[in-house]
Amino acid sequence: MHRVDPSLSRIPVPSEELAALPDGTAVELHGMVQRIRRLSWGAFVVLRRHDGLVQCVVPAEAAGDAMSRLREEQSVLFRGTLRKAGIKDVSIRLRTAELQVEGVEFLCTPDEPPSVDLTKKVLELNLDTSLDLRPVSLRHPVERARLRIADALCHGFRQYLRSAGFTEIHTPKICFAGAEGGANIFKVQYFDRQAFLAQSPQFYKQMAVAFFERVFETGPVFRAEPHQTSRHINEYTSLDLEMGFIGGFADIMATETALLASMMEHLRGACSYEIDLLGARLPAVPPSIPAVTLAEAHSIAGAASGRDYSAEPDLEPEEERLVCEHASREWESEFVFVTHFPTSKRPFYTMDDPDNPGTTLGFDLLFRGLEVTTGGQRIHEYGMQVEKLKSFGLDPADFDSYLMAHRAGLPPHGGLAIGLERLTARILDIENIRLATMFPRDAKRLTP
Repeated sequence: MHRVDPSLSRIPVPSEELAALPDGTAVELHGMVQRIRRLSWGAFVVLRRHDGLVQCVVPAEAAGDAMSRLREEQSVLFRGTLRKAGIKDVSIRLRTAELQVEGVEFLCTPDEPPSVDLTKKVLELNLDTSLDLRPVSLRHPVERARLRIADALCHGFRQYLRSAGFTEIHTPKICFAGAEGGANIFKVQYFDRQAFLAQSPQFYKQMAVAFFERVFETGPVFRAEPHQTSRHINEYTSLDLEMGFIGGFADIMATETALLASMMEHLRGACSYEIDLLGARLPAVPPSIPAVTLAEAHSIAGAASGRDYSAEPDLEPEEERLVCEHASREWESEFVFVTHFPTSKRPFYTMDDPDNPGTTLGFDLLFRGLEVTTGGQRIHEYGMQVEKLKSFGLDPADFDSYLMAHRAGLPPHGGLAIGLERLTARILDIENIRLATMFPRDAKRLTP
């Protein structure tokens, strides 16, 4: 019998721990060669590790024939000694020390030079080229840092909700019906019947509040929207939550306010290196995010633009920008809730406002000119949900398994969904959310 030694897992030491080691400590560092600057005495080699870049000094006499063999994008193991240093280059994560290399082990050498010049501070590629070359372009520190920001947002989302009594769930992505309705849904052949890719985990979130009360999920959702804009992709990551026993939809907005404040605090602590590298400006989340009705939002945008939006059932992109500018100027908030959208513009599970017929107890959250969240109170009574389905021209029999939860009894509940890529893009001031996505999918892109 053979037993595997757990010490062989080779968990990489974080850069912060390396920085705390005494001067002269012997270490081994593995990684990929990001760039090489050859000099008469040897070379400065920047090593790309799991959490950032480290500067290494490779003397010609100390590395055998390594100097002649070193290539960019090699995977290597460097053995040497940490020495204190003062490095000003913000792309280097470990700025207080560098590695004096004494030995090099070559693990893999690429078959061809990189198709992208990864030594530049910023990739000078147009969007399509960057996306076509994504397996290589993501090796650039700036491109990679954007995904680290998204990762930290996910972590902060989970961390806060767990502390607030939420349970993480994992719902099917092959579904019997679309949660949002409409034509923007992908059909798939599921053995002998038709199924759909999930537009949202909505149905399952609602079922779960009966046994977990508070739930959340991070996962992919799919929208078959044919248009190509800087704010849409066809597969994106949705940060969903649903909570039971609410007193009203304002409870959900209050939860999101506290959630966002916690996520930004976590991001600030976890990604200081990436924030500096990208020059990102993290938003301050006010104790209470201002909220306006859709009618009030139309009025604000109309006063700023001179246009009449009052007949519009939703917000146009220009309105989102103008309302955010107003909120920032008048209320010192980069976030603003917009509430009371028409019944016809919200999904069939959204509860109508009994005091304002024809409008719903739903909301969008706008941030820096873009909608990043949709949420609201859901219908929990069986009869009311059946009538709403019929009013939308839908057959309740087609939603029997969903309605089973209503028949068995549901507490008053509601929830929301945050678009991870949109939130990341707005934090980083990226105009196209594809650059906040590892491998984006749109109407024309299925590779890499």
